[in-house]
Parts: sequence; C-alpha cells; structure tokens
Amino acid sequence: MARRRTLTRLLLAPATAAAALIGFAAAPAHAVIWSSSDQWGNYTTSDGYILYNNIWGSGAGAQTVWANSSSNWGVWADHPNTGGIKSYPNAKKIVNKPIGSLASLTSNYNVTVPSSGAYNTSYDIWDTDYDYEVMLWVNYNGAVGPLGTSQGNVTLGGHTWAVYKGDNGANQVFSFLRTSDSSSGTVNILPILKWIKDTKGWWGNETIGDVQFGYEITSSQGGLDFRTNGFNVSSS
Repeated sequence: MARRRTLTRLLLAPATAAAALIGFAAAPAHAVIWSSSDQWGNYTTSDGYILYNNIWGSGAGAQTVWANSSSNWGVWADHPNTGGIKSYPNAKKIVNKPIGSLASLTSNYNVTVPSSGAYNTSYDIWDTDYDYEVMLWVNYNGAVGPLGTSQGNVTLGGHTWAVYKGDNGANQVFSFLRTSDSSSGTVNILPILKWIKDTKGWWGNETIGDVQFGYEITSSQGGLDFRTNGFNVSSS
C-alpha cells in the first residue's frame, strides 16, 4: 500500500510540544515503561521487539504510543477526518530468514480497537530488500481499502482472505483482507508466504526481514485508543 516507511532513512522533527502533552495525557493512567509522541519515536523491548510511533502520512495530527511490553502496548491518535494514511504505529520482530529455510512462522494477536474512525489492524511483512510487502488485515473500519486489483479469496494460515495485488511505485504489495473482522487469533504466516512464492509465483525465495503488527490509521478525529492486549511472533 502507500509507503508507511518503517524503513524511513531520515529522522524528521518530533511532534510539537502541545501535541506531546495531549498525547501523554491520553496514555494509560498507570505507569508505563515507555511512551513517545515523537513522529519517529521508537523503543526496543527486552525480548527484541521494536516499537515505533511512525507518523508518516501528510496532514497527520497528534499521536502517542505507550508500552508495558512487546505484548502490552497501545496508541492514542487524533488524526483529522481526511483521506490518506496518517500513521502505522507498530511492533516489529526481525526474522531474517529465507522462506525456504523457515520451518514455521506464526503469530498471535489480541487487540481492542475503536468502533469509529478509519483504520486497519494489520501485519506488515517485508523482505530484507523492501521490494515486497505482504499485508494481512485482521480487522478494518471506515473508508479504507487495499492497493491493487482483486485476486479472489483464499483460505490460508487459519483464516479466509480476500487477496489484492498492486504496486505503490516503490515495491509490490500483496494484501490479504480477512473476510470477517477478528480482534484475536493466531495466524500461521508461512503458508501465506509459500502460496505467494510457490502457487502464484509472485516472488522467489525471498529473505523475510520484518514482521510488523500495528494499526494503519487514516482518521481518528477527536482522539481514539488502539490497544494491543497480546502479541508475539515465533519462527524456526
């Protein structure tokens, strides 16, 4: 989809002090181990996950990410009701293994998301060269949609998905939209990657670099909370 740039190479100015105050006020009342309203604020947890505020789109408002751990973190965001993706706050696990050498790649998720706004809750999986992007939408709300053209439905990894294939000018994008919303579950990611490689031939034996999970937010006017109650990625 559009370039959410968890691979941004430039560190831009942080959010304004006023936005930071608004964001921190919206974080949970209890103490957290980390919180940031900086545009590119990031934090590495003790178990090797990287949390990232990642406000990358134009016309964005205030946003604060907070964390107790890689599996207990959340975002407060107040982005205007305009088109275009504003941010993709996420937690990332680095895999760095070719598809052919993976015996397993799975993830569990449990989230609490708002009933208003425009967003998707999604995995964003990249090869190490950032030539290919695989998005797995587990739920979505409002005026949002995938890049590219429909490739039909497929049942893989424990879920049924509507598949789309596109190109954003920087990389190819394969989007899998769960055909019914889910707030918790397990995704067996490896069969999806092998289906792209072996069944469709859309890529070769790519080395999977990042497995990210978070919230691609288009609008959240007035301030909305997105909470990750559980999350992990395991590979072998």
